[in-house]
Amino acid sequence: MPSPLSVLDLVPIGSGGSAGESLRRSVDLARRAEELGYVRYWFAEHHGMPGIASSSPEILIEHIASATSRIRVGSGGIMLPNHAPLRIAEAFHTLETLHPGRIDFGVGRAPGTDPLTSRAMHPFNAEHFPQQLQEVLGLSGSSLPRDHPFHSVRVVPSGVRFPPVWVLGSSGASARFAGSLGVGYAFARHFSPSPPEPAVHAYLEGFTPSEMFPEPHVILGVSVICAETAERAEQLALSTDLVWVRYQRGEFGLLPSPDEAAAYNWSDYERMVARAGRSRHFIGTRDTVMAQIDDLVRATSATEVIVTTMIHDHRERVRSYELLAGVRDPGSGIRIPGDSSNRQLSQPPD
Repeated sequence: MPSPLSVLDLVPIGSGGSAGESLRRSVDLARRAEELGYVRYWFAEHHGMPGIASSSPEILIEHIASATSRIRVGSGGIMLPNHAPLRIAEAFHTLETLHPGRIDFGVGRAPGTDPLTSRAMHPFNAEHFPQQLQEVLGLSGSSLPRDHPFHSVRVVPSGVRFPPVWVLGSSGASARFAGSLGVGYAFARHFSPSPPEPAVHAYLEGFTPSEMFPEPHVILGVSVICAETAERAEQLALSTDLVWVRYQRGEFGLLPSPDEAAAYNWSDYERMVARAGRSRHFIGTRDTVMAQIDDLVRATSATEVIVTTMIHDHRERVRSYELLAGVRDPGSGIRIPGDSSNRQLSQPPD
């Protein structure tokens, strides 16, 4: 049986586009993902990155949950050192009240930005992450010890269960912590240079069943660029090649088109950097990509795979998710806001 698939949306902003267009198109993608049977739709938290519009996951969660009816919606994740635990507990209590049984809480310890932007947010020290998460859960369940300074603090709205929790990470330390709490674990294979097997096995070995998770639940984050042909997938991946090269230089900008990337004056060194970055992606036809995903799932005993896809053209991005879900014939009939041509999302660009 193929592993269940989900969507991780970074809300990429392509050259020639805007944040508003990208945010509206997330609604299109989420609705199509729901039609295709994807399990959940998560938003990452990133700050200070011109090419990524997902700086406020809790707002986007509400936006997408209101525009869909069945798919689970959540964070992948909230970067907890950027926030006060009470603020996060209240936000996710509110989301769970508005959309009962459909909200997920993925949480991580990284700032999700560069050091200067991180300082501007006045974050907590990442070393306090375990204490912060325990405070979020303790505040939610009114279960903080009597000697805790926040013991008497109330989370409003009350009377709802906190959503299921996944600790995000790419190290054994985060994995063991998730297992000891009896929550889910999500490994960010789409950007981690480390293999997922050791961390996932540490989580599984240290897992303690809980009311929230009677059994362990591992989600693997993977980056996929899928197209009808291997050649087209390679062309689409040129965008992420150039993003990776620029990122290594500390340059952050909009997602370039494949044509822009092809016209770029690549040095030999930059081509080498781009090739090294390709190891983070699964690129090709559906059969090629699914074979790689299946191998990874078997090696890790993962429960589920969450897919992020950075493609400049929105129709081709949606088509990548369609192909991954096994849809052979394009044409969902969904229209793109602001597109006067009213072409289908999956129609190839002119």
